[in-house]
Amino acid sequence: MAQFRLQGSKVLAVDLAGDSVKAKNGSMVAYDGEMTFKKRTGGGDGLRGVVTRRLTGEHMAVMEVKGHGTCYFADRAHEVNLVRLTGETLYVEASNLLCTDGALRTGTTFTGLRGSARGNGLFTTTVEGTGQAAVLSEGTAVVLRVTPQMPLQVDPGAYIAHTGDLRQHFQSGVNFRTLIGEGSGEAFQIRFEGEGLVYVQPSERETVGGEV
Repeated sequence: MAQFRLQGSKVLAVDLAGDSVKAKNGSMVAYDGEMTFKKRTGGGDGLRGVVTRRLTGEHMAVMEVKGHGTCYFADRAHEVNLVRLTGETLYVEASNLLCTDGALRTGTTFTGLRGSARGNGLFTTTVEGTGQAAVLSEGTAVVLRVTPQMPLQVDPGAYIAHTGDLRQHFQSGVNFRTLIGEGSGEAFQIRFEGEGLVYVQPSERETVGGEV
């Protein structure tokens, strides 16, 4: 299995010994050893992925990297966060997914308006199986735990990913800026309930409700 490690906080180093990984197209910044690169289309593996891409219009460009040596990945100097999966599912905004172990399965799932951040539609990317994934964040990400006793409200512009048995509720008419009188237009937030982890970045981005 490929070995993921951080080279600083903004570069992912992946050690390969005949293994493969799938990474955001164009994110490779250097490598040593013998590597092969193959462009693929994201949004899911196999026939189901093809159908899903047609329905959602998602065409995330990814590349498969295979070989022996070390490959280095980065994207616009964003922070890199490692997530280790042991059979569960990672839900992540497509633009925030940097790299996954080749053994992990990728796909898309319907998430409601939460998936509409940056105009990406009503779907988000899923990563399933056992292995590691690297997730990007604008600034150092914070990992927040959700329990049945402690639900969590998140600004959709700050959300990047989550794992666990979580339910999402779209709440319109309010976000963190409108609470202090700085909001404009339709505003909303996400309420997470259940048991799991939510990854949040300390930045603002455009959503269907405007800048949040």
